[in-house]
Amino acid sequence: MTEIDDRPTLAGMHLSTVQQLAAAVAIPRLELVVEREAGHDVGRAQVLEGDVLRIGSHPSNDVVLDDRAVSRFHCQLTRGEQGWVVSDSGSMNGTTVNGVRVRDADLPRPSCRIELGDSVLRVQELGPEAIAEVPTWSSFGDLFGESMAMRQLFAVLDRVAKSESTVLIEGESGTGKELAAMEIARRGPRADGPFIIVDCSSISPNLIESELFGHVRGAFTGAEKTRTGAFEAANGGTIFLDEVGEMPLEMQPKLLRALEAREVRRAGENEARKIDVRVIAATNRRLEREINAGRFREDLYFRLGVVTVRMPPLRKRLSDISTLVQVILRSLNAEESVHLFTAEVIDDMSRYDWPGNVRELRNYVERAVVLDHAPPASERHSGQSFAPVEAATVPGLGGPPANSDITVPFKTAKEGVIGEFERAYLKTLLDWAGGNVSKAARKAKMDRMYLYRLLQRYELRGGSRIED
Repeated sequence: MTEIDDRPTLAGMHLSTVQQLAAAVAIPRLELVVEREAGHDVGRAQVLEGDVLRIGSHPSNDVVLDDRAVSRFHCQLTRGEQGWVVSDSGSMNGTTVNGVRVRDADLPRPSCRIELGDSVLRVQELGPEAIAEVPTWSSFGDLFGESMAMRQLFAVLDRVAKSESTVLIEGESGTGKELAAMEIARRGPRADGPFIIVDCSSISPNLIESELFGHVRGAFTGAEKTRTGAFEAANGGTIFLDEVGEMPLEMQPKLLRALEAREVRRAGENEARKIDVRVIAATNRRLEREINAGRFREDLYFRLGVVTVRMPPLRKRLSDISTLVQVILRSLNAEESVHLFTAEVIDDMSRYDWPGNVRELRNYVERAVVLDHAPPASERHSGQSFAPVEAATVPGLGGPPANSDITVPFKTAKEGVIGEFERAYLKTLLDWAGGNVSKAARKAKMDRMYLYRLLQRYELRGGSRIED
């Protein structure tokens, strides 16, 4: 598996363009000395470059320890704005820094000792020697940011988009994994093909095989007609497996077989069908931790992660807050509310960790626009919320249905009414926009990705890709 998130370049661009759009950045380095391995003194030293370094007994790690007490993916070191951070990957025997057992911790500078199983590493931060070029772009499609973390990400995504490789996008919820996947597909060699999204976390375990591979009529109870699966629907294009870490363990071998053989078999059918798709997967879970816990197959992990891209959390790029606020206001057609976000408000927002990342930031900005007031973001630490809004009649919506069938459970009846409204509204909206989803999202003042999900849910687009 190739990880290219640590040393991005601008391959394929003209040299003069690189000089104009790129800036030189030093590549961080660490010296790791294996002082003891499996209880034996060793003294083996390695100098490693990059922002993410993995340690464990599996051969794919940057530092490989031949120690039965060390997990396959034991821990990883990540370079942050304030220094290096060590994160235990759910190892069996834990990770200890200078005698203190940790799960996530800042590494003492300039050196420290890390104990893993029956092995000990001495970590020493070195001065950088190599220099990388990163772009000065402030956006990549619908991803925005001027921080170094985002500019490095844009360079990686630019390279990934030009290839046909399978991609694994890792990152916390709300960091923009789906936006990155869509932009990779939009700029890639399969841009004219379909783009199919499968949310693995929202599908019932007993239906996910049918969702991915399809079924024939009568294959199981409730299969009243033949259904084409997502892989077949994406033929010639791209399939995006969102939250693939949520996939049931018993389903993972079937997905692995489809990826390796490039063929699928509908449920209830013996004939295999060849497929030609690019696969992009995303997860908010640390899959190394899931592998250690036995919840995710190691072979599937490596098959999905031919190229791995990591989305930085918002707390690692707080300098982008001001830019993101302007972008969100523009998407809401609410630029006139920019006065709410004074320098003092932005400064307060920059001191908050935003555990929900950009999604939480968007909700905060949208709520502030509705209430015409931006309360301190730091208040959210203590569980405080925005003041309630008085109930009001929403233009364009009538009252409750004239005849309500009380023999139907309340929840079922409510979902039916909401579903009818959403389908009718979306159909009218899409007709008005002439099929242009971006235009429709701006008209309805909706998030484009959320609108796209609704259109897929009600099959109003036939699973086709977004038009811009």
